[in-house]
Amino acid sequence: MTSFKANGLPLLVGSLPMDDHPAAARLVMDHTPKIPLWVQLPQFPEEGMINQFIPGLPGVTVQEGKYFIDTRKEDFQEQFLAFFEDYLALAQPESDLSGSRFSFSSETGKGFSEFLNQVDKNKSPFMALKGQVTGPITFGTGVKDQEDRAIFYNDQLRDAAVKKLALNARWQATAMAKRGAIPIIFLDEPALAGFGTSAYITISKKDVIDCIEEIVLEIHGQKGLAGVHVCANTEWDMLLGSNIDIISFDAFSYFDKFILYPEMIQRYLNKGGILAFGIVPTGNADLIDQQTTQGLVEKFEAQVAQLTALGFDRKTIIEQTFITPSCGTGALDLDSAKRVLQLTQKVSAAIQTS
Repeated sequence: MTSFKANGLPLLVGSLPMDDHPAAARLVMDHTPKIPLWVQLPQFPEEGMINQFIPGLPGVTVQEGKYFIDTRKEDFQEQFLAFFEDYLALAQPESDLSGSRFSFSSETGKGFSEFLNQVDKNKSPFMALKGQVTGPITFGTGVKDQEDRAIFYNDQLRDAAVKKLALNARWQATAMAKRGAIPIIFLDEPALAGFGTSAYITISKKDVIDCIEEIVLEIHGQKGLAGVHVCANTEWDMLLGSNIDIISFDAFSYFDKFILYPEMIQRYLNKGGILAFGIVPTGNADLIDQQTTQGLVEKFEAQVAQLTALGFDRKTIIEQTFITPSCGTGALDLDSAKRVLQLTQKVSAAIQTS
């Protein structure tokens, strides 16, 4: 696993409630100057978690603004074969994915493109650069076919979806590595909060990890770090036992659930795994307004104390910790979103100097 030191630095989660890509990128750079990310602006439909990554898959159809996969199309098999021909032609790590179906288009990639523009203009070197893809479980259960069935349950479509996400992650990581920074690519997996419930009862832990690991492999192939973000509770043992470098969780609301896996957390930290503490809440404007830097630092330190009880010293824990919001801020009002960014920056600074 990684030898990267997070050192309590601030890291953000992908979305903001804005409609101006340059302004959004600058806001991110201001609050996370060492490890900025490219921003998804969900006010643009093409930057939603599904819409941003579905173009390029076989059978993609749009009706009344809704995307789905139509396997009844006359040319579906031709499209399917063409997809895998393209995949096989570009599967080697050194293959250039630019302009392929696996990269963003000019429509879906505005945030990514603007981010790279601002990175290129910046005179100070970055420690790392962060990107994200929709996680394979969230994507596979969110994309439906013409019968409104999730494509995750169709082995062929699931395989295509995972490969699409994996090569997009590789393409992002390659662009970041070319700029001399360590790529950090997150898999955003809100659907894992439902893992084990009746909604996903037929999905096994092996299914989850196999899909995630295929994407992680592509990120590692570009010497990048792979993270998974889950914005609520899940069965953390399956992630703690995986090859994921960074686990991002809602520490504000669910630390008590996360700490239920002490031995696995201990093993994960021992092999260099990083925890991204989502200590700054993003639930609603009132909750955000009630928070103070001191209060959140105290909450974090109480959680660190529980980890030190597992046998780690505070210094080691901080070295393997990012400070983050509990989730993205795309659904908030702009003032609340800005306050989340400010709190994340201030809490991180306080922790680093304490």
